[in-house]
Amino acid sequence: MSDVPTPTQSPQPSRANGGGGAAASRPTTPNATDAEVLARAQAGDHHAFAQLYALHKRRIYSLCLRMVGNVAEAEDLTQEAFLQLHRKIATFRGDSAFSTWLHRLAINVVLMQLRKKGLSLISLDEAMEPNPEEGPSRSFGAPDLTLTGTIDRLVLEHAIADLPAGYRLIFILHDVEGFEHNEIASMLDCSIGNSKSQLHKARLKLRDALRAQNRQEARP
Repeated sequence: MSDVPTPTQSPQPSRANGGGGAAASRPTTPNATDAEVLARAQAGDHHAFAQLYALHKRRIYSLCLRMVGNVAEAEDLTQEAFLQLHRKIATFRGDSAFSTWLHRLAINVVLMQLRKKGLSLISLDEAMEPNPEEGPSRSFGAPDLTLTGTIDRLVLEHAIADLPAGYRLIFILHDVEGFEHNEIASMLDCSIGNSKSQLHKARLKLRDALRAQNRQEARP
């Protein structure tokens, strides 16, 4: 644990919204300097690893917090994700963006924790399985206008937190973190069509939850 740099203060979660507002702040294709830092970190340079940590820690923490809903647990999972990175960084070969690869490590850490807790949530694997009753798979992913209007942020946060784990993960990755479906497919070892379909299902569940909340508030 001592080999892994730690922040001077706990990172704060990014604000939730129904769109991909965080996309502009996330790392894009690495420039020469970023690639050099990554190469040094892979060679065992702890200062370079600290730079990678500083660059990516907030988004990894945000993902963990939204998935588990507990600050202390999210901090522990963030540290575990970077421990995994410290152990495995030399295996990164550049087949995908580094941020995509790192998120995949973090997602595995989070899903392992959810399974250990034995929560009665739909797992990622279950969410990815096609439902025979739904007929042939369709491709979704266009913006859902019912989720982009003015919605009470706290109500939306609660609705997101109540999503089954698999749906919540894809919704967070796409609509909150701003990843494209091809990146999500790479992270989760699924098809782009599955990513789009699960996002659509997540949005439908959110829409139903928000409508139910509105009906409840409208009661005299």
